[in-house]
Amino acid sequence: MAKAKKGKSGGGGGGPKEMLLVASKVKGMIKDAGCNTAGDALDGLNSLVGWYIQQAAKRAGENGRKTVRAHDFAIM
Repeated sequence: MAKAKKGKSGGGGGGPKEMLLVASKVKGMIKDAGCNTAGDALDGLNSLVGWYIQQAAKRAGENGRKTVRAHDFAIM
């Protein structure tokens, strides 16, 4: 039985428990930019995406909606 790999992002407990990203696509974009991908890069990005989703859902709720729209992800 394989051990579950623990994230090393240091993001502080609020991140999603499952991967929301397609790792090969993210790594491909990073490689296309001429860079390498560190072992903790996907965990950090995954935590950030999870936070964006939480914030967008909160904004939709504050505006009386249950539907998250594109503009709910806008940073002001």
